[in-house]
Amino acid sequence: MSVFDHPEFDHHQQIVFGSDQASGLRAIIAIHDTTRGPALGGLRIFPYASDAEALTDVLRLSRGMTYKSALADLPLGGGKAVIIADPRRDKTPELLRAMGRLVDGLGGAYITAEDSGSSEADMRLIAEATEHVGGLPRHGATSGDPSPFTAWGVFCALKSAVRHGLGRNDLTDIRVAVQGVGNVGAHLARYLHAAGARLVLTDVDDPALVRLAEELDAEAVAPAAITDAEVDVFAPCALGAALSEAVVDRLKARVICGAANNQLAAAGIAERLMARGILYTPDYVANAGGVIEIAWQRRDDYRRDAVMEHIEGIGATLDEIFTRAEREGVSPAIVADDLARERFRAVS
Repeated sequence: MSVFDHPEFDHHQQIVFGSDQASGLRAIIAIHDTTRGPALGGLRIFPYASDAEALTDVLRLSRGMTYKSALADLPLGGGKAVIIADPRRDKTPELLRAMGRLVDGLGGAYITAEDSGSSEADMRLIAEATEHVGGLPRHGATSGDPSPFTAWGVFCALKSAVRHGLGRNDLTDIRVAVQGVGNVGAHLARYLHAAGARLVLTDVDDPALVRLAEELDAEAVAPAAITDAEVDVFAPCALGAALSEAVVDRLKARVICGAANNQLAAAGIAERLMARGILYTPDYVANAGGVIEIAWQRRDDYRRDAVMEHIEGIGATLDEIFTRAEREGVSPAIVADDLARERFRAVS
């Protein structure tokens, strides 16, 4: 199968395969659309089972970034990068600098940033080879790691989803299952705890899970048990494809809102959720907080209060999406896609 025949190919503007023998770099950069501006998207470092799996991921993620930036009203397009490697074993300064050279060769068409498997420290190394890097402090301590901003956006999204799906204006005693308590998931759990929610947590990193559960007086369960938890809200905050047919059929939650990208494992899942009376929050709308903050880093008038106000607008965007979905009798996923396309195609 050629790239152009790939089921996830969506008229991507550019796909770059990069390698560096000295460092062992094997990477793919996908630029989906630059109509609104340069393509911004994080760098995922993951030990994909095959090149084909990596290509599928980068194509889906880059497309999602275009839609995310459009609905967040940002002057940015969508892109993504993946390195086929184990971030715990294979990540070296040489590999990251080689990645920086690959990004630099695109002349600013793609701006990289942190994602699963990469960190702010990694971005500093990449920045030694290219200026086209986001997620680094440029305005003192108020800017840098986008994880807290992503989590705050998901928190704002979750409040909107609870209003529309559960008819509640507060989170007191709302039970939320958080799947994945890495950088974003842990911040989200803390925001939810502070708002009075009762938490069920899981993660593959058992020591980190136990520490956070103790800190937040939360219930900790094994990863396989999280989708069976008796909760009101399910928050996928790990890797994508969390919502398969089997998972959807088991869920007790009536609302889904999380930070993970590409949560729907297959076509038809959004409709399956709707048929079960489960309100789905489109992931790329909910998790736009980090991208919003990175976009503000590029401005000379960066102000934290303005950033937070922009991020909190995610809730208003979702109010519009949920209301329109209910009125039209369709999934919020369809409405979000339509609205995003209206916004980025209108610019061209």
